[in-house]
Amino acid sequence: MELINPNPVVYEEENLEILRQEFNLDDDIEDPFNNLEIYDLIRKINDPEHPLTLEQLKVTQLEGVEINNEDSLVTIHFTPTIPHCSMATLIGLCIRVKLIRSLPKRFKIEIRVTPGSHQSEDGLNKQLNDKERVAAALENQQLLAVVNNCIAHTC
Repeated sequence: MELINPNPVVYEEENLEILRQEFNLDDDIEDPFNNLEIYDLIRKINDPEHPLTLEQLKVTQLEGVEINNEDSLVTIHFTPTIPHCSMATLIGLCIRVKLIRSLPKRFKIEIRVTPGSHQSEDGLNKQLNDKERVAAALENQQLLAVVNNCIAHTC
């Protein structure tokens, strides 16, 4: 199989311990979700093409995570490694599935390509946030197996 991006730039993983200490981590206190908690859920998703995480490729970054607890809305902006990345839809689907499985059902999840990072940005955003398309994709057992493999090693 020919790789779409045979030589991606690999970045060091972020040390988030300092940021974690800023947030109240007392399990006995009910507190709202924060962007760091959401980022922790998706940063270790494996890239479908390379044996690297989305964080290592800077496909996902803490700055691309928005959460509105009042409206129960999580928005993720991700950046494909190349502007014509054909894996962008699959990456977005992996992020969506991980969040659906990890967050309370009250949350609405929006997955978006970082503006200007993909040549088919509008079409991708529409596809990634269309409930019927997402449901149809997850009915495909081969595609679901790929998604499950990408998110298998996440917390």
